[in-house]
Amino acid sequence: MTRIKPFITALLLVFSSLTIMAQQKLFTLEDLNFGGKNYHNLRPENMFLTWWGDQLMYQDAEEGGTIDNKGNKKAVFQLKEVGTDFHSAMNAKYPYADKPLVLLSNGKCRILFNFKTKKIVWQQSIKQGEANQHWNKQSRAVAFTRNYQLFVRDAEGKETQITTDGSREIVYGEAVHRNEFGINEGIFWSPDGMKFAFYRMDQSMVTDYPQVNIDPRVAELEPDKYPMAGMTSHEVKVGIYDMKSQKVTYLDANDTYLTNIAWSPDTKEVFMFELNRDQNDCKLKCYDAVTGKYLYMLNRETSEKYVEPMHPIQFLPWDQTRFIMQSQKDGFNHLYLCSVKGEIIKPLTQGSWVVLDVLGFNEKSQSVIIVSNEKHPLQRNIYSVNVKTGKRTPMDNGEGVHQGTLSATGVKLIDKYTTPSIPNAINVTEGPKKSHQLLLAKDPWSEYVTPQFECGTIKAADGITDLYYRMVKPADFDATKKYPTVVYVYGGPHAHNVEASWHWSSRSWETYMAQKGYIVFILDNRGSENRGLEFEQSTFRQLGQIEMQDQMKGVDFLKSLPYVDMNRLGVHGWSFGGFMTISLMTNYPDVFKVGVAGGPVIDWKWYEVMYGERYMDTPQSNPEGYAKTSLINKADQLKGKLQIIIGYNDPTCVPQHTLSFLKACAEAGTQPDFFAYPGEGHNMRGHASVHLHERITQYFEDYLK
Repeated sequence: MTRIKPFITALLLVFSSLTIMAQQKLFTLEDLNFGGKNYHNLRPENMFLTWWGDQLMYQDAEEGGTIDNKGNKKAVFQLKEVGTDFHSAMNAKYPYADKPLVLLSNGKCRILFNFKTKKIVWQQSIKQGEANQHWNKQSRAVAFTRNYQLFVRDAEGKETQITTDGSREIVYGEAVHRNEFGINEGIFWSPDGMKFAFYRMDQSMVTDYPQVNIDPRVAELEPDKYPMAGMTSHEVKVGIYDMKSQKVTYLDANDTYLTNIAWSPDTKEVFMFELNRDQNDCKLKCYDAVTGKYLYMLNRETSEKYVEPMHPIQFLPWDQTRFIMQSQKDGFNHLYLCSVKGEIIKPLTQGSWVVLDVLGFNEKSQSVIIVSNEKHPLQRNIYSVNVKTGKRTPMDNGEGVHQGTLSATGVKLIDKYTTPSIPNAINVTEGPKKSHQLLLAKDPWSEYVTPQFECGTIKAADGITDLYYRMVKPADFDATKKYPTVVYVYGGPHAHNVEASWHWSSRSWETYMAQKGYIVFILDNRGSENRGLEFEQSTFRQLGQIEMQDQMKGVDFLKSLPYVDMNRLGVHGWSFGGFMTISLMTNYPDVFKVGVAGGPVIDWKWYEVMYGERYMDTPQSNPEGYAKTSLINKADQLKGKLQIIIGYNDPTCVPQHTLSFLKACAEAGTQPDFFAYPGEGHNMRGHASVHLHERITQYFEDYLK
């Protein structure tokens, strides 16, 4: 009798669990996928907040206003007071800490609305076709591009055309170097708003890649400028436009890559990191903003592999002779206090961890506010670093993944965070002892059958390095059963898959697969980000090789689990992950039964100059590496079922990759499947993403389950 009771209890627990699951909803891709019709209803609750000086402000669709530490709101303006042409207050900004003015724009004009007098005090037109708009709060001028030309419109509305030779070949005011080196814009205002720096890119010498638009009655050629590794690249200059003289001066710079532009506080000088084409010699240089002449070099950093500047220098608000520089020269990205003449005064942060971001400065305490993974490699935590002493003071609760927005003085902080069990939370804080919670979101999936999410570590192929993994199991997981398992992989630079955020940062598709009875396994191999130079640069000149070794250690781990069916092992990834998927399928053909590769690199000689040459050097200087990593030579090794999916007009990983692999497979007699999305780029937009993920899922359902 005593033995029967535990058995009955266990049966009741199982029956109760199954009953609860039966009462809950099952997910569809319309619920889970970002292009899905119900996706927005299953996002964690959120608040949209900003600052007016040190006053916390909320942003709603119809109004904006103040919000206190207890979450009490008080509207300061409503859109109906502004005018019928404005349909959302979600983009409201408060550019002047000492003035009751809100900046609003609607695509036709931008206005400053005085929310105390309820009057529009200033407005500026926005004409059709204006792009790359950069507005300056000091001069209220806006620099922009239209029809390939660079323009500026002053506060009174006077428009000046700055360039006349802009074209598809000569590009002004846009991000250059294919958005590498932290570049995401092409116009940079001086602090006083009277000058701005801009990029000029001459790509007339760059080879066209022949993309095709199939929508017209007869398909039309719409080529992309695409500089492939080892081939002729574009040439970039940095110009300075002076609002007073209405003249352009170009900086006397001659290095290949010009990046991370910064102005001196007095606007007299411009600072810029410059790289040679080999990307192993990086110089921080200073230029005269009036004449464009090179003045002096502040810092030089070289490497046997590569140097990758990602952040402009930042001057101390209380001392215009000193600035903060970020560098990985000691193995991990850290902050260095430097003088304006180039002396590195001291490191502000040190250790086997990474400074992930600089949020700004607190002038009162003379500190810099940073985000780092010092607490744990999977976390993002916020610290105040005293510039004089180097002392770090935590600004958050020490858990999870935090994003921060500083107030104007840096005294207050919007701390938005998530943990593996908290989908979203927002605190307003002046430090962990002065923190007020504004939001603790409920689980938006509480009515649905939710899978099990786990996180752990295994050793890399070197036997030393810890690698972090995520595993997603069906909600009714039974360790006595065997499950088909899919390895989801990215594996490339500047990305990671596993972190201490909600559900360990699991992608929604993993939930969908777990619901269908699969285990999904995700491992961040060496070569991925935020683990230091040795970890990241271990893949140099041989992309995919070290990564595969580490992923196979993940496979060894899966083999050790009795509930993983190794006869039903699949692999899926996109972009670099597509490259990894085909690499694993062809290098380990007896291990992986099914694979789905999206937008894959096939041979690095067809990838773009900046990224490709950083990690692989040129095909001319590293022929062995290019041959070793090429998948063309592996086409005859394919055994399992492989589907390749691409955007038909992918400008990032051009279709030549996949088409060349398909040709090689035809010659080798191997049989991959192929699907393309006409008109789509490197990733599927909108509802096409739902179709994509249903297709990926169905392939595993057809051949793996």
